[in-house]
Parts: sequence; structure tokens; C-alpha cells
Amino acid sequence: MMKNIRIAIIGCGNLGQAILKGLIDDHTYPTENITATKRHIEVLEPFQKEGVIITSDNAEAVRKSDLIIVALKPHNILHILEELSPDLNPDKHILVSLATGISTAQIEEAIGKKLPIFRAMPNTGADVNESLTCLCSVHDNETSVSQVEYFFNLIGKTITIDEDLMEAATVLGACGIAFVMRFMRAMVQGGIQIGFDAKTANIIVNQTVKGASQLLIERKQHPEFEIDKVTTPKGCTIAGLNEMEHHGFSSALIRGIVTSFEKI
Repeated sequence: MMKNIRIAIIGCGNLGQAILKGLIDDHTYPTENITATKRHIEVLEPFQKEGVIITSDNAEAVRKSDLIIVALKPHNILHILEELSPDLNPDKHILVSLATGISTAQIEEAIGKKLPIFRAMPNTGADVNESLTCLCSVHDNETSVSQVEYFFNLIGKTITIDEDLMEAATVLGACGIAFVMRFMRAMVQGGIQIGFDAKTANIIVNQTVKGASQLLIERKQHPEFEIDKVTTPKGCTIAGLNEMEHHGFSSALIRGIVTSFEKI
């Protein structure tokens, strides 16, 4: 059973903690089967109160676990994996890396063993069980795939993509959280300028963005289809949209996405 699988989250920074919070808040997976690591372990003490095992010993966490989620930064993940290699068991472990730009081939070379290796790119929406996680693997082990998908589905939705699209997935799905937040902040600022207090503007913008997203998710229509429904001839909506486009709204967003991708 999936609930008997033990999870280690190695390197619980912001993303690792978001995943951890999502797993805890799901209330279907036993928290005592989760081990979380961080060099400064005191940061993880609130999770210990929820039943999570916390430690600064990565090797100990690996030995106790079946599914290992490595939430380390790209600059040190390969070095840490080399250190953990003696504790990795090809007959037991599934390894999931969250590091941008580090391929499955590099990971396999670092550990020097063949075992199910995945790359995953969730986002901080995991904190509220609304992550979009992109997954890829070079292995065709159906059991491993179903197990990895199961756990990431606990914190949101998952899709499987080719490995050569993982960096693009990082920009659109993970960096995209910040892009959307910046757009929302600008909407709130505009709302304040036209008369709302900050609290009221936040409520309106948050629900409006949530409603727009849900329309597209449920109706599966192109955004322009929904835009056309609220842009009447000579109306205020089309006037606002056209003014934004005159100042490069869409092109600025696209250029930002492409710039982030080129930075990777």
C-alpha cells in the first residue's frame, strides 16, 4: 500500500517545506512515515510536532526511506548524492530530484547505480495542495511511476513530460507562480488607485484570478474565448486591454518567460 511507503525529503528549503506542508494537510498519508532533513534542523521543529521525523543526517533519512525526494540546490545536489551513494539501494529506493538543470544521466553518474530516477518540478502551490508538478523519468518501471505520481498528486496535479522540457516547465510552472503574483500585485495597486482600500482590493483580485483560472480549467476553452465574453463594443474592458497592449503587456510577459528560460 502507498501509505506504507516511507518518504525522505532531503534539504527542506522553501520548496521542500511546501511539499511537506501539503503532505501534512492532505491528512491521508501518515506523517510518521516522513523524514525531513535540513542542516539547520531547528527550522523544521514545527513539522516534528505534526509527527514528521526531522534530522540533519541525510544518510540516516535515506536508510529509513523508500521514496527519496531530493530538494537540494543544483550547485550541490551531485556532491551530496555522491556522498549518499553507499546508502542507496537499487532494489528498494526511488529517487526524485527537484534540481533545475541537472539531468537524470548526471544523477545516475553521481550515484553510480541504476535505480528508478525521476525529475520533478512542483511549485509552491504545494503548500495549499494546488501544485502543478511536471514529472519525467528515463525508466519505464510502472510501479515506480505510479508511486511517484500518487505522492505528488497529494499536493496538487501532475503531468508527465519529456526530460528536454523540464527547464521550460521550471519557468512556466515554478517561476510562473512569481509572474502571476506580480501581475496580481499590479492589479491590487490599480484597484487602490481607483478607490479601494488595500484589503478590499486584495479580496477582489484574489477571487477574480481564482475564478478566471477555474473557468479555463473546467471549460477547457482558450483564454481568448472567455475574454471575448466580457469585451463589448466600445466598452471599458476592451479599452483597458488595448491600453495594456499598447504598453507591451503581453510582449513583456513573454520576454520575461524567455529570459528566465535563457538564464537556466
